[in-house]
Amino acid sequence: MDYKIVGGNLPAVVISLGAGETIQCEAGAMSWMDSGIQMQTKTGGIGKMFGRMVSGESLALNHYTAQQAGEIAFASSFPGSIVAVQLNGNSIMCQKGAFLAMFGDVEMSIGFQKKIGGGFFGGEGFIMQKFTGTGTVFLEVDGSAVDYELAPGEVKIIDTGYVVMMDSTVTLDVQMVKGVANVLLGGEGLFNTTLTGPGHITLQTMPVSKTASVLYQYMPHKN
Repeated sequence: MDYKIVGGNLPAVVISLGAGETIQCEAGAMSWMDSGIQMQTKTGGIGKMFGRMVSGESLALNHYTAQQAGEIAFASSFPGSIVAVQLNGNSIMCQKGAFLAMFGDVEMSIGFQKKIGGGFFGGEGFIMQKFTGTGTVFLEVDGSAVDYELAPGEVKIIDTGYVVMMDSTVTLDVQMVKGVANVLLGGEGLFNTTLTGPGHITLQTMPVSKTASVLYQYMPHKN
């Protein structure tokens, strides 16, 4: 398998598969492909179907296998970036909707955060997608990707929605905004997401939820 990311701010990842190689994606993610590649839809059983449903993905995964060498492409659903994450037996946690495709011996499951606060107030934090194994995972990023390497005990405070991916060694929780004036007038809401190292994190600069709320202000509304 080889790949290239094209398209600038409207990206697609074009993947070259050798004969017999397979790449997986959620239903409807494929954008174009050569005729020598065949698709097979697999559910993986009731348990995995339920896991994908609660983590915000389609109930089944499409497996694309090259009968002969050829290309297959997956385009981002929103202006931004596509990042390729290499797994070498480790695990990563991703926000719902970030998954685009994966190659190799990679297992996708639900990732639960240990602290219940993240479930109620962390938005994308509590139920995330977990990828474990050896291979490559392609993720969609809204806007540009910003990467940090957190030292043990190092904390980043992040507005909910800006987290794309983190190592499974990173702990997600929430922190209440201090001060009545800050809560009422600061425009940031009651809570922020906190990520505590050690581990790698990837943030995004233009969450689609934030963009939608800005555009909504300029749309005509009926009285």
